[in-house]
Amino acid sequence: MYIEKLKFSLWADFIERDYLENEFKDLINKGIINGATSNPAIFKNAILNSPAYIEQLKTLNHLSPKEKYEALAIYDIGKAADILKPLYDKDDDGYVSIEVDPYLSNNSVATIAEGKRLFMSIGRNNVMIKVPATDAGYIAMEEFTSCGIPVNATLIFKKQQAISCANAFASGVKKYGSKVDTVISIFVSRIDRQLDEELSQKGIATALSGIYNSADIYETIQEMNVDFCRALFASTGVKGDSLNKHYYIDKLLAYNTVNTAPIDTIEAFDKEGEKQKCLPIPNDIIAKHFAKIKEAGIDFEAVLDKQVTDGLVAFEKAFQEILESL
Repeated sequence: MYIEKLKFSLWADFIERDYLENEFKDLINKGIINGATSNPAIFKNAILNSPAYIEQLKTLNHLSPKEKYEALAIYDIGKAADILKPLYDKDDDGYVSIEVDPYLSNNSVATIAEGKRLFMSIGRNNVMIKVPATDAGYIAMEEFTSCGIPVNATLIFKKQQAISCANAFASGVKKYGSKVDTVISIFVSRIDRQLDEELSQKGIATALSGIYNSADIYETIQEMNVDFCRALFASTGVKGDSLNKHYYIDKLLAYNTVNTAPIDTIEAFDKEGEKQKCLPIPNDIIAKHFAKIKEAGIDFEAVLDKQVTDGLVAFEKAFQEILESL
């Protein structure tokens, strides 16, 4: 844990082969991170921009583009899992996530088949299968946890998504009958990037909507008290210079949570972060903020719906660009 008394963890939202051999190990040894996450966009940037994959790709010419991608990703996730295993063995997280094909987000049968295949192919217990929070995804989440497979539920913007994830995990863990770690990944900064220009024009405080929405969802997850399930705050990097780099870690520091962030955000927080618990936030403060948004004629539910849709599309686009390049 980064902060033991809060059961607060920091995970690196980054995977790249050379990084795993160098900076990744250094951050773990210094006690700064104790887990990692990936997604199609992260792998796209790594595979398309790093020379570290050239040699392995030369041996994969006989495979389809998706098979090539999986071979590269499975190798990296397995390497990350091995590096993190000492943490996992002492029950200090030690997880790394890999996401199922985003084009399967509305197909529970295919998601389940792919998730199980990936988990078996990687062959490490400290791997989380990452599943988007869709109707099909909830079915897959329950199935995975019922088989003892750890799950990272992703692209959560709405409270009902989090509730559905938690219910799926509760049902799956009950069927399994033993511990299965899960996280519910609440996306934060994307909401502010969509809204803040308009809020500023209307005289409403900026850089708070993502925080308050996430804080509200966190409270719901805590109240549901599902065994071995935690809120994870994602999309916590800052774009531009208007906020300090560690803003979204500082403002969401809470008991029994994970924050997964870009490396520069994590390093800034480690050096300069406030490291004081900020959640829970009083319900009346959250309610007043969103009342102002509603009075300004902004449909916040529509904003969240758009974020869910845009998030799925972005992952699909990144995945397609990987396949086209391979």
